[in-house]
Amino acid sequence: MTPLGYRRLILTRHAKSSWDDPLIEDRDRPLNARGRRAAIELGDFLASRGLEPEEVLCSDTQRTRETWERLAGAVIETRPEIRCLDALYHASPETMLEVLRSANASSVMMLGHNPGIAEFARQLPAHPIHDPEFRRFPTGATLIIDFAIEDWSELVPGQGSTLDFFTPTRRG
Repeated sequence: MTPLGYRRLILTRHAKSSWDDPLIEDRDRPLNARGRRAAIELGDFLASRGLEPEEVLCSDTQRTRETWERLAGAVIETRPEIRCLDALYHASPETMLEVLRSANASSVMMLGHNPGIAEFARQLPAHPIHDPEFRRFPTGATLIIDFAIEDWSELVPGQGSTLDFFTPTRRG
Protein backbone atom coordinates (compact mmCIF):
# COMPACT_ATOMS: atom_id res chain seq x y z
CA MET A 1 0.00 0.00 0.00
CA THR A 2 1.22 3.48 -0.86
CA PRO A 3 1.50 5.94 2.06
CA LEU A 4 -0.98 8.82 2.11
CA GLY A 5 0.35 11.79 0.14
CA TYR A 6 2.59 9.57 -1.99
CA ARG A 7 2.42 8.04 -5.42
CA ARG A 8 4.26 4.82 -6.30
CA LEU A 9 5.45 3.87 -9.78
CA ILE A 10 6.42 0.34 -10.76
CA LEU A 11 8.26 0.98 -14.02
CA THR A 12 8.84 -2.23 -16.00
CA ARG A 13 10.44 -3.08 -19.30
CA HIS A 14 8.67 -6.02 -20.97
CA ALA A 15 10.21 -9.46 -20.50
CA LYS A 16 12.34 -11.10 -23.22
CA SER A 17 10.47 -11.51 -26.49
CA SER A 18 10.79 -14.11 -29.20
CA TRP A 19 12.54 -13.50 -32.50
CA ASP A 20 11.77 -17.01 -33.82
CA ASP A 21 9.49 -15.82 -36.62
CA PRO A 22 11.21 -13.12 -38.72
CA LEU A 23 7.94 -12.41 -40.56
CA ILE A 24 5.93 -11.45 -37.48
CA GLU A 25 5.29 -7.75 -36.96
CA ASP A 26 7.25 -6.18 -34.10
CA ARG A 27 4.07 -5.33 -32.17
CA ASP A 28 2.94 -8.97 -32.35
CA ARG A 29 6.08 -10.66 -30.99
CA PRO A 30 5.25 -12.85 -27.96
CA LEU A 31 7.50 -13.63 -25.02
CA ASN A 32 10.01 -16.43 -25.42
CA ALA A 33 10.46 -19.15 -22.76
CA ARG A 34 12.98 -17.06 -20.80
CA GLY A 35 10.61 -14.08 -20.91
CA ARG A 36 7.67 -16.14 -19.65
CA ARG A 37 9.76 -17.39 -16.71
CA ALA A 38 11.08 -13.88 -16.01
CA ALA A 39 7.59 -12.36 -15.93
CA ILE A 40 6.50 -14.92 -13.34
CA GLU A 41 9.70 -14.27 -11.36
CA LEU A 42 8.90 -10.55 -11.44
CA GLY A 43 5.39 -11.27 -10.18
CA ASP A 44 6.83 -13.34 -7.32
CA PHE A 45 9.25 -10.51 -6.48
CA LEU A 46 6.43 -7.94 -6.36
CA ALA A 47 4.23 -10.26 -4.29
CA SER A 48 7.03 -10.89 -1.78
CA ARG A 49 7.15 -7.14 -1.14
CA GLY A 50 3.43 -6.50 -1.16
CA LEU A 51 3.69 -4.35 -4.28
CA GLU A 52 0.40 -4.51 -6.12
CA PRO A 53 -0.54 -1.82 -8.64
CA GLU A 54 -4.00 -0.31 -8.62
CA GLU A 55 -3.66 0.86 -12.22
CA VAL A 56 -1.63 -0.49 -15.15
CA LEU A 57 -0.47 1.63 -18.08
CA CYS A 58 0.74 -0.84 -20.69
CA SER A 59 2.06 -0.54 -24.21
CA ASP A 60 -0.39 -2.25 -26.55
CA THR A 61 2.14 -4.78 -27.90
CA GLN A 62 1.84 -8.54 -27.42
CA ARG A 63 5.04 -8.78 -25.35
CA THR A 64 4.06 -6.05 -22.87
CA ARG A 65 0.51 -7.39 -22.45
CA GLU A 66 1.86 -10.92 -21.99
CA THR A 67 4.42 -9.68 -19.44
CA TRP A 68 1.55 -8.13 -17.48
CA GLU A 69 -0.65 -11.22 -17.70
CA ARG A 70 2.09 -13.56 -16.51
CA LEU A 71 3.31 -11.40 -13.65
CA ALA A 72 -0.27 -10.61 -12.61
CA GLY A 73 -0.96 -14.31 -12.24
CA ALA A 74 1.73 -14.43 -9.56
CA VAL A 75 0.99 -11.23 -7.68
CA ILE A 76 -2.34 -9.57 -8.29
CA GLU A 77 -5.21 -10.30 -5.95
CA THR A 78 -7.21 -7.19 -6.82
CA ARG A 79 -8.36 -6.12 -10.26
CA PRO A 80 -6.43 -3.01 -11.26
CA GLU A 81 -7.60 -0.76 -14.05
CA ILE A 82 -5.60 -1.72 -17.15
CA ARG A 83 -5.04 0.68 -20.03
CA CYS A 84 -3.22 -0.69 -23.09
CA LEU A 85 -1.95 2.37 -24.94
CA ASP A 86 -0.47 2.81 -28.40
CA ALA A 87 1.29 5.93 -27.06
CA LEU A 88 3.60 3.74 -24.94
CA TYR A 89 4.92 1.75 -27.93
CA HIS A 90 8.58 2.84 -28.16
CA ALA A 91 7.61 6.02 -26.31
CA SER A 92 10.02 8.79 -25.45
CA PRO A 93 10.53 9.71 -21.78
CA GLU A 94 8.46 12.83 -22.42
CA THR A 95 5.53 10.78 -23.69
CA MET A 96 5.82 8.38 -20.75
CA LEU A 97 5.72 11.32 -18.35
CA GLU A 98 2.64 12.72 -20.10
CA VAL A 99 0.87 9.34 -19.92
CA LEU A 100 1.83 8.87 -16.26
CA ARG A 101 0.50 12.31 -15.37
CA SER A 102 -2.92 11.07 -16.56
CA ALA A 103 -2.94 8.17 -14.07
CA ASN A 104 -5.62 8.02 -11.40
CA ALA A 105 -4.47 5.49 -8.81
CA SER A 106 -1.82 6.02 -6.14
CA SER A 107 0.11 2.89 -7.17
CA VAL A 108 0.72 2.56 -10.91
CA MET A 109 2.61 0.06 -13.03
CA MET A 110 3.88 1.21 -16.41
CA LEU A 111 5.09 -1.40 -18.93
CA GLY A 112 7.07 -0.26 -21.93
CA HIS A 113 10.11 -0.56 -24.18
CA ASN A 114 13.70 0.51 -24.50
CA PRO A 115 15.31 2.84 -25.22
CA GLY A 116 12.70 5.25 -23.82
CA ILE A 117 11.96 3.37 -20.61
CA ALA A 118 15.65 3.24 -19.60
CA GLU A 119 15.99 6.97 -20.10
CA PHE A 120 12.74 7.64 -18.23
CA ALA A 121 13.98 5.46 -15.34
CA ARG A 122 17.23 7.48 -15.17
CA GLN A 123 15.31 10.77 -15.02
CA LEU A 124 13.00 9.91 -12.11
CA PRO A 125 15.14 9.30 -8.98
CA ALA A 126 16.52 12.10 -6.83
CA HIS A 127 19.73 10.08 -6.36
CA PRO A 128 21.64 7.86 -8.81
CA ILE A 129 21.10 4.12 -8.73
CA HIS A 130 24.37 2.21 -8.55
CA ASP A 131 23.26 -1.15 -9.90
CA PRO A 132 25.36 -2.23 -12.91
CA GLU A 133 22.21 -3.34 -14.76
CA PHE A 134 20.29 -0.09 -14.20
CA ARG A 135 21.85 1.92 -17.03
CA ARG A 136 20.86 -0.52 -19.76
CA PHE A 137 17.55 -1.51 -18.13
CA PRO A 138 17.46 -5.08 -19.53
CA THR A 139 14.28 -6.96 -20.36
CA GLY A 140 12.15 -7.47 -17.26
CA ALA A 141 13.98 -4.71 -15.35
CA THR A 142 11.72 -2.98 -12.84
CA LEU A 143 12.21 0.24 -10.88
CA ILE A 144 9.96 0.87 -7.87
CA ILE A 145 9.96 4.53 -6.98
CA ASP A 146 7.88 6.74 -4.68
CA PHE A 147 7.01 10.40 -5.11
CA ALA A 148 5.85 12.77 -2.37
CA ILE A 149 2.95 14.14 -4.41
CA GLU A 150 -0.83 14.08 -4.05
CA ASP A 151 -1.55 13.69 -7.77
CA TRP A 152 0.41 12.35 -10.75
CA SER A 153 -0.08 15.67 -12.53
CA GLU A 154 2.42 17.12 -10.01
CA LEU A 155 5.20 14.70 -10.98
CA VAL A 156 8.56 16.29 -11.68
CA PRO A 157 11.51 14.10 -12.74
CA GLY A 158 14.45 13.98 -10.34
CA GLN A 159 12.34 13.91 -7.18
CA GLY A 160 11.61 10.22 -6.71
CA SER A 161 12.74 8.05 -3.80
CA THR A 162 13.93 4.67 -5.06
CA LEU A 163 12.34 1.80 -3.17
CA ASP A 164 13.91 -1.04 -5.18
CA PHE A 165 15.36 -2.11 -8.53
CA PHE A 166 14.86 -5.65 -9.83
CA THR A 167 16.15 -7.65 -12.78
CA PRO A 168 15.06 -11.24 -13.42
CA THR A 169 17.54 -14.09 -13.30
CA ARG A 170 19.18 -14.64 -16.68
CA ARG A 171 18.84 -18.27 -17.62
CA GLY A 172 18.53 -19.77 -21.07
